Amino acid sequence: MLLVLVVSILGISYVLLLSMKILDSSPGNEKTIQLSEIIQKGARSFLFHEYQVFLPFVVALSLLLGFLLGWNIAGAFFVGALLSTLSGFFGMTIATKANARTSWAARHGLGKALKIAFSGGAVMGLTVSSLGLLGLAFVYALTKDASKVSYYSLGASFVALFARVGGGIFTKAADVGADIVGKTEANLPEDDPRNPAVIADNVGDNVGDVAGMGADLFESYVGSIFSTLALAFALNDERKSSFALFTISAGLLASMLAVALTRFLSDKSKDAASTLRKGTILANVVLVASLLFYSFYQKSFFEFFVVLVGVLIGIAIGLLTEFYTSGARVERLAKSALMGPANFLINGLALGMESTLVVTLMIALGVVFCHRLLGLYGVALSAVGMLATLGMSLSIDAYGPIADNAGGIAQMAGLGEDVRKITDQLDAVGNTTAAMGKGFAIASAAMTSLALFANFASVSHIESFDIRQPALFVGALIGAMLPFFFSALTMKAVGYAADEMVEEIRRQIREIPGIISGESLPDYARCVQIATRGALKRMVVPSLLAVGSPVLTYLGLGAVAVAGLLIGATACGVMVAIFMSNSGGAWDNAKKYVEEGHFGGKGSVTHKATVVGDTVGDPFKDTAGPSINILIKLMAVTSVVIATMRR
Repeated sequence: MLLVLVVSILGISYVLLLSMKILDSSPGNEKTIQLSEIIQKGARSFLFHEYQVFLPFVVALSLLLGFLLGWNIAGAFFVGALLSTLSGFFGMTIATKANARTSWAARHGLGKALKIAFSGGAVMGLTVSSLGLLGLAFVYALTKDASKVSYYSLGASFVALFARVGGGIFTKAADVGADIVGKTEANLPEDDPRNPAVIADNVGDNVGDVAGMGADLFESYVGSIFSTLALAFALNDERKSSFALFTISAGLLASMLAVALTRFLSDKSKDAASTLRKGTILANVVLVASLLFYSFYQKSFFEFFVVLVGVLIGIAIGLLTEFYTSGARVERLAKSALMGPANFLINGLALGMESTLVVTLMIALGVVFCHRLLGLYGVALSAVGMLATLGMSLSIDAYGPIADNAGGIAQMAGLGEDVRKITDQLDAVGNTTAAMGKGFAIASAAMTSLALFANFASVSHIESFDIRQPALFVGALIGAMLPFFFSALTMKAVGYAADEMVEEIRRQIREIPGIISGESLPDYARCVQIATRGALKRMVVPSLLAVGSPVLTYLGLGAVAVAGLLIGATACGVMVAIFMSNSGGAWDNAKKYVEEGHFGGKGSVTHKATVVGDTVGDPFKDTAGPSINILIKLMAVTSVVIATMRR
């Protein structure tokens, strides 16, 4: 644990250094500063309102755990919730300050802008990894028991679901409203300052895709580490726990080296995608090389191969996501929009369903291989391997919303076509990295859930199942239903909030003279308030569903039914999440392909058909799909905690 503590402190120190370098760069002129401050204010306002909703639940649960199980356990839960909250808040704060600085740096070329945007994303990535490890070291010192780390994981999971669901509802309510009225009805271009929802849309990118994604992967990171350590301690094998701790420590160090190299290469970069790819390759090469040397030292060759499988699965699923959401697949999908929105929707749905095949087989083969080598511990360790370089992979993912915001600020501030051309290039790469990040998040959720399931089986002493037990089948049936019901709740929440947003945009265009002509500014703050209210009002029920379902199943039907619940929810949830994420990403990129001038370009009938598809895909890929990741993980970690309490 000493190595974990030292590496986490180094990571936090590097985060502070990066933050100072970002803040030292120029935020631009009066207009870019004003726009950035409006986005910052809206994002902070949403997060503070969100905290007011879930913090009472966190405090109440902490007190309950303290009275029932002990204050060290309550402390572990509270630390998990607190660090998950802080990582999202700090990462989002720097991201909202990096957006205008990226726009202004684009005046001096792509390299300068890429360096700032990526550095902003790196603050998020390294904050999540560093705080995750720091909390792990603290909680282990507090409890002296690996099984008690489950409460740390539970705290992180509890906050993550609120952050992911709430942020997802906010961002898509704003985005859908802006598209329906701004693009389809008023024929306004992307990020046009005349669109009343444009600021809310930019705020949503940060609360959903920075703070929300950070909380999501913080949970996966912590959950996979906890499961591996708990299984290693159950086997009474210190060498296995040491290998897991070395893997995550080496992964964070490799991520810091990769971030430093990527920032160095960015200065002279002419191809953002290539630069980011080199950083990713370096992080994984350094990790694998360091583990190879360590495995020779420890004679832990099976552990090395298991981690290598996790690394390779993470990379492969990212590439598969890119394959299904860009290139020839997207071009064919865009062409289908010539026949209207119905054909475009049908082909996009089919593409998402088809994409589940290879991803599922890859995860399945990885699980079988790892289990053959090291049993359930091997499955958990492979999840740690996949997430070890989270500091770098999340940096690239969080870069996307910063680049998107930078393009919006450049457009609204009138910085010129040259600047907008550069920010568009950065945004295009960001769309691809965002889609790959969602694929990685789904794969990590699947592996983490399997690791947590293995831990649940261990602590509940379930060695085998009798398939004739009705409880097993009933649990699996309910589990398979939950991702659909959960998705229905989150998508309806987006629909209702978007309805309010559409009415407000129409009202402003109708009642405030001069908005369309550009003579008057819209009331941006009002749209931010509507998105905030809609998200907060509708995020509680889906969030509590994830905690309540395993508790009620355990109390009503027993441990075997909970095992069935986890199997059904994980198997079904992973499929639905992959399908939604890839369909939504493909619709989005097909729309952008048409906007580049293909098949009629902007304003054409084809373009309007792709806008319809993209509007449907928005809650698919940014609300319901990503939230399922946390649903299955939170159900799993809640089940582990219940089983631990009842031993």
